[in-house]
Amino acid sequence: MELFVKDMNEDFAKQILSWTYEKPYEIYNNELSEETMREILTNSYFAVVTIGDELVGFFCIGESAQVPIGSLFGVYNEYLIDIGIGMKPELTGKGLGYTFFSFILNEIKAIFDQNTVRLTVLTSNTRAIHLYEKFGFIQQKEFHQESIEFITMVKEFN
Repeated sequence: MELFVKDMNEDFAKQILSWTYEKPYEIYNNELSEETMREILTNSYFAVVTIGDELVGFFCIGESAQVPIGSLFGVYNEYLIDIGIGMKPELTGKGLGYTFFSFILNEIKAIFDQNTVRLTVLTSNTRAIHLYEKFGFIQQKEFHQESIEFITMVKEFN
């Protein structure tokens, strides 16, 4: 699967906000609203597409990739490049995650002159954690928001 990065646009944003994940990943479902459209269109979100412009997923960087309450726990005190990703629900669980995430990491390495990246993931998302560990991410800090637990993971590029 050959992938490309495109600037986020209204069509891609509407698609992403309409995605529906099945249990236990339904926490990643969004609501299509003015506020969520504004979040995606005015912040550092990028579409990941195939050669025919079919949307495969997205990634975001910076503050958009952070869980807001994490700041209260000091998990983002150290300046690192934060990344967040999302893959089209129909493509998850089919062995495409490695290619998808590898592509995103390569894009981020090419864009930034920073050798350490961080991501935040639900502790219950063992499938994603396993993928991130394959890429050398190390679990760092845990925090929670009500009954939802998160973990930050960090990777240094060589």
